[in-house]
Amino acid sequence: MTEVEHVLGIGDRLGEGPLWDARSGVLFWVDIEGNCFHRFFPATVQVETIDTGIPVCALGLVVDSAKLILAAAQGIAMWNWPDRSLDAISPNPEQGRPDSRFNDAAVDRQGNFWVGSLGPGLESALYRFGPGRLLLKMDLGIGVSNGIAWSPDNHTMYFTDSRRRVIFAYDFDESSNSIENRRVLIEVADGEGFPDGLTVDREGFLWSARWGGARVVRYDPAGKLERKIMLPVTYPTSCTFGGANLDELYITSARSPLTEAQCTREPRAGDLFRIRAEVQGLEDSRFRE
Repeated sequence: MTEVEHVLGIGDRLGEGPLWDARSGVLFWVDIEGNCFHRFFPATVQVETIDTGIPVCALGLVVDSAKLILAAAQGIAMWNWPDRSLDAISPNPEQGRPDSRFNDAAVDRQGNFWVGSLGPGLESALYRFGPGRLLLKMDLGIGVSNGIAWSPDNHTMYFTDSRRRVIFAYDFDESSNSIENRRVLIEVADGEGFPDGLTVDREGFLWSARWGGARVVRYDPAGKLERKIMLPVTYPTSCTFGGANLDELYITSARSPLTEAQCTREPRAGDLFRIRAEVQGLEDSRFRE
């Protein structure tokens, strides 16, 4: 069995969106309900928590390493490290829709920032924010937008709709940064949790965190289950590869859905975990302004 390592007792209310900076050997992730994001240095086991004052839902690296691009609840923003400031750059296009906000996001290899929304029903959408700061709607009819990733050959984009309990695959055109031919690749059965954040390894297999399912699962490119790794927390949220060889899978989690009594029985809820995956991931791409 794969050993699950408890890395950090951080106790996030809604930990999400782990992101590995291979240049600096640093892991970032957010606590959406805690209005903050974290910067973790595995070499020294030091962690810094940055209070943003607003819900930050996902992060992306930027070609200029002195910045991070953020999907905040009410729009896209840029975090500047030198003066530790947060600059809004594009509002949420669904601001008039009750209880709607941005959620998960990822940067493609062409430097575009893809971000999805969540809200009531199946009226959420998937957007692409690119150079020139143009925000374009790429797909609609979404329930809860979650994990986004690309195949190693960059011909397929994967996108999770947690409310529908599916992971979609799209044909991805890297010359036009467009998607088409949406189809269901993976459908999660009742009782197995909801698909949440995901990542792709160098073999083209998908790793998906299961919200409410206490596990991370790995699928082959055809959507066939290859392995299941049980976790000591009910609500894992997302995962990404890190470490010097990109062979360590970091997993975030949440504690906010649990009652106080449940938290007592599950003291590591909201913490950071890691497994030795025995396979390498892909380096996270950087947004191009």
